[in-house]
Amino acid sequence: MSEEKKRTFRSAAWFASNDRNGFMHRSWMKNQGTPHRMFDGRPVIGICNTWSELTPCNGHFRQLAEHVKRGVIEAGGFPVEFPVMSLGETLLRPTAMLFRNLVSMDVEESIRANPVDGVVLLCGCDKTTPALVMGAASCDLPTIVVSGGPMLNGKFQGQDIGSGTSLFAMSENVRAGNLAPEAFLEAEACMSRSAGHCMTMGTASTMACLMEAMGLSLPHNGAIPAVDARRNLLANDSGRRIVEMVKEDLTISKLLDRRSFENAIRINAAIGGSTNAIIHLLAIAGRAGISLSLDDFEKFGSDMPLLVDLLPSGRFLMEDFYYAGGLPAVWQALGDLVDGSAMSVTGRSMGDNNAGAPLWNPDVIRPLDTPVKSRAGIAVLRGNIAPDGAIIKPSAATPALLRHRGRAIVFDGLADFRARIDDPDLAVDETSILVMRGVGLKGYPGMPEVGNMPLPRKMLERGVRDMVRISDARMSGTAYGTIVLHVAPEAAIGGPLALVRTGDVIELDVEAGRLHLDISEQEFSERQAVTQAKQAEARGGYEQLFLQHVLQPDKGADFDFLVGRRGAVVADNAH
Repeated sequence: MSEEKKRTFRSAAWFASNDRNGFMHRSWMKNQGTPHRMFDGRPVIGICNTWSELTPCNGHFRQLAEHVKRGVIEAGGFPVEFPVMSLGETLLRPTAMLFRNLVSMDVEESIRANPVDGVVLLCGCDKTTPALVMGAASCDLPTIVVSGGPMLNGKFQGQDIGSGTSLFAMSENVRAGNLAPEAFLEAEACMSRSAGHCMTMGTASTMACLMEAMGLSLPHNGAIPAVDARRNLLANDSGRRIVEMVKEDLTISKLLDRRSFENAIRINAAIGGSTNAIIHLLAIAGRAGISLSLDDFEKFGSDMPLLVDLLPSGRFLMEDFYYAGGLPAVWQALGDLVDGSAMSVTGRSMGDNNAGAPLWNPDVIRPLDTPVKSRAGIAVLRGNIAPDGAIIKPSAATPALLRHRGRAIVFDGLADFRARIDDPDLAVDETSILVMRGVGLKGYPGMPEVGNMPLPRKMLERGVRDMVRISDARMSGTAYGTIVLHVAPEAAIGGPLALVRTGDVIELDVEAGRLHLDISEQEFSERQAVTQAKQAEARGGYEQLFLQHVLQPDKGADFDFLVGRRGAVVADNAH
């Protein structure tokens, strides 16, 4: 008998014995028509599925899971599909980010408590990817990611439109009186016309690409459209590969290291990826036991070129990106700027995976010597407003505003902003800086995607389309503008953003990494002495757990008690 067949997998603790417990475990599984031969010691592969009709991006995952199962069976494994809570960015209130850590707990405990030897993570909508990877990283079994893929390009009035990005632009045009409400309504079906997640480089597409860049998925996972048959083929091949990974004992801890995260930071810059990736990468690194900080995003990403000409930082959409060569073409174009020695789920290095990858459309994926922008990484800002850091996405900003001084107009929370932003008497001009606070992790709670504040109506009517905006919130990866986000510490726990008053002068200098409130140190101290924190009131349940344990965005916004790897060892059966 070969050495491979002598191996005893984790699932044997459930299925291998012929005592009462073995009888129970096998018998109840057989009520689904499972033949006895599936318990012959073959690897049991868990398929973690975030399918839900309330998560439109993941609405096709029932079919995707079937293709994974085919691959698992082809390779001699036993596939078992299980659900976890699904986070739909478009429907879930108050914000999907509130529940990312809850899903990670669901995933971690579901993996650990059940007889699985390896896991396939079916990810799509924004928070489903980091939540599933965080949970799996804490367990550290062989794991592979299969993303759901982007929608086809939106088509409206003879032009391509992109999810989120075009929505925000059209919404502002309606408010400015430049687009009829009837046309805005017609665009709904034109934008979302197939299965899949956002086809702009929003958070869903960004995280799918970063899973590929970090070696947690097969090549081309990041860009194949959801309805392209090759997405199903990738799912099938991933099912086959996870069985091999279990036999090789190729766990997440053997794949992820500093190289993986440094590559992800660089790739995020090169593709014009979402600012949300920062929080998610920090959280994943924390689960994997790898040191990562905001300074690393500055060190490895700030000087990177933007190569992918894709909304919201460029012109094209994910369908075009895939046809142009996808992430392998970006990797090849970057050359020595990425570390090809990093490992991947294929068992080979990332350099080997992407060697010789063709580039089919240099308008969509630019060569290194003619980038869309020469410096495009997420910029980290610090100053007396944000001592623990804030971020901005220069590639999606107005260049003339990246160095700016203006008077603040302060809004205390989302309700205050909505009540006053279109007030004709609002004392605002194009040089003003909109500041919203109380929308962070503990202030809202959950840190919603409201940082891309709509501009005042009277500014839109004057033709203004961008202003500097600052908040302790996040923004959609599909959004654009000169927007400072993730101000830490947040105002609700006494962060200096709470000290800003309407009329104060704020200085933004992205090149210098500076965000400064222009008041004297004495005035600063006096305001600190009289300003009280305004954390959201805990209402019990999960929300109370969140408020008690969530870390700030510069630490990944994970729960303090979830950071780290706990493994997959579980107590013996108590039946």
